[in-house]
Amino acid sequence: MGERAAAGGRHPQHQGRLRRALSRWSDDETPEAGDRRRAETGPDQTSIDEAPDRELVTLRGTLNSVTVRPRGGVPALEAELVDSSGALTLVWLGRRRIAGIDAGRAMRVTGRVGRHGQDQTRILYNPRYELLS
Repeated sequence: MGERAAAGGRHPQHQGRLRRALSRWSDDETPEAGDRRRAETGPDQTSIDEAPDRELVTLRGTLNSVTVRPRGGVPALEAELVDSSGALTLVWLGRRRIAGIDAGRAMRVTGRVGRHGQDQTRILYNPRYELLS
């Protein structure tokens, strides 16, 4: 019994993960609001075409399309973000739906742009985002 019994039947490793996940939510956010993560706002927004690969960037655009497509056996919500300069694919792994993420929606995203596949599609995995009106 020992270690597990003292931890209320749960393994201490799992409790540490839960604590870290919970600590990411600010005091004024509920777990439900955690889905609507806010990106940092600032004057240093970049156009999609000029966004460098593997560097932290903040982009603003409109969602052209939103689809659910499995990636590696895991559901993934994919959206195409467009601005006047180009397009980029946003992917949220393990998600089938996120409230407010719909075609035609304006948004600001922050993350690191990468390239995927033989055609070197520009992609941003699990970006922080802010829904705009």
